[in-house]
Amino acid sequence: MKLNELSPAKGSRSPRKRLGRGVGSGTGKTAGRGTKGFNSRSGGGVRPGYEGGQMPIHRRLPKRGFTSIFKKKIVTINIRDLERFESGGIVDESTLIREGLIKGQKDGIKLLAQGEISKPLTIKVNAISKEARVKIEAAGGEIQLIV
Repeated sequence: MKLNELSPAKGSRSPRKRLGRGVGSGTGKTAGRGTKGFNSRSGGGVRPGYEGGQMPIHRRLPKRGFTSIFKKKIVTINIRDLERFESGGIVDESTLIREGLIKGQKDGIKLLAQGEISKPLTIKVNAISKEARVKIEAAGGEIQLIV
């Protein structure tokens, strides 16, 4: 089978119905819209979800959930991402932004333990997992928590 031999399944495609093309076409004159009324006019018809004046279902049903406007945007990075920094270097928010590991200002940075690190680094973050702390200190690094 080749691309040029592909064709749609029999009966799955039909030509579009050309409305309003004369009385002889069978769909001429009012073009299946009936006579008069809002729906027969161009631009007529009700908006999606309109139920003829009845209270719409999206207003009848209870809303669930809640989004706090005070939620903190904490960005996470992994230990494997720190391997690109030079040995003995300082890793803080500005260096992470410069390296493209985080985008823009956030409310905090948390370091997670995925991956390995072989260099001693001084890391300034807002939060760190227990496992990540162990790995950093094992490599001879230092952690400074920013409050």
